[in-house]
Amino acid sequence: MTLKIATYNVNGIKSRLPRLVEWLQETQPDVACLQEIKTGDATFPALAIEAAGYRCIWHGQRAHHGVAILSRDQPPVEVRRGLPGADEDLEARYLEADVHGLRVASVYLPNGNPQPGPRFDYKLAWYDRLIAHAATLIASGVPTVLAGDFNVVPTNADIYNAGTWRFDAVLQPETRERHERLLAQGWVDATRALHPRERVYTFWVNAEAYHRNAGFRMDFLLLSPSLASSLLATGVDASHRVREKPSDHAPVWITLDT
Repeated sequence: MTLKIATYNVNGIKSRLPRLVEWLQETQPDVACLQEIKTGDATFPALAIEAAGYRCIWHGQRAHHGVAILSRDQPPVEVRRGLPGADEDLEARYLEADVHGLRVASVYLPNGNPQPGPRFDYKLAWYDRLIAHAATLIASGVPTVLAGDFNVVPTNADIYNAGTWRFDAVLQPETRERHERLLAQGWVDATRALHPRERVYTFWVNAEAYHRNAGFRMDFLLLSPSLASSLLATGVDASHRVREKPSDHAPVWITLDT
């Protein structure tokens, strides 16, 4: 049996709903983690998603941020919303659930611009909290997938031109160092596990950049160590980036042998 898990920063679920439903129907992931839904809990389009064949949970915020987990055949069972360590943080960026025998988290790291400044400080502090919580997931031994927009370009091979964006928060040494610390816990970057040297992008600032393939890789599916041997395939549904009124991100997916 295979299981397909995807992550997709939709950049506004209400305005992108036709694209989201189209993608779900065409690609049929078993689990889809969404980021930047940009809607409050009360206005999340659950009925439209259920009509497309998916059960869902969400952690919304009006006009900003927000994450969701969608599942075919069975409902995701919520484990946690929000990261531990800062009860005063009200930004909706993390949602964790048990589904299809796995622990799955939808993750939306802060962008951090402009840097230096308060938003960059918040990004780094949020990353530290993610690292701390991820360590507990590794220690639990539960097979886990961290899926989302991590707002980091890990290396210069993950962007078309690092020099042009060298002052952006996603390329700063402090951001990259935290991502390296996260991976050092044992998390497996699915894309790099199967495509170690390919130029793979998941985000393009506009359609013109897409057609030039001037992209970034910022969307990841990170697997806990016990899942590494189950990884069969991974890819990016890049063509969805340039359909009518698209997100600026493309969906990324993996298949696991379960």
